[in-house]
Amino acid sequence: MSDMPDFSNVEGGSSSTAAKIYEVKPGDSLSKIAKHEYGDANKWQLIFEANKDQLSDPNKIFPGQKLSIPPLA
Repeated sequence: MSDMPDFSNVEGGSSSTAAKIYEVKPGDSLSKIAKHEYGDANKWQLIFEANKDQLSDPNKIFPGQKLSIPPLA
């Protein structure tokens, strides 16, 4: 018998503190992604700020790019 707990019946769920990854689709904009993810297009700045390592211009995103979508505080 093992001393390790059995987590085999635990179901995964999403954490409200973890950022998710969104793959940009043709025709997307940061405001369109914000509307889809947060229900508010004006929250596009949150996505831009979270992805400054790969974005220098909020108007220059491209299909296939993977953006981090931070949770709302």
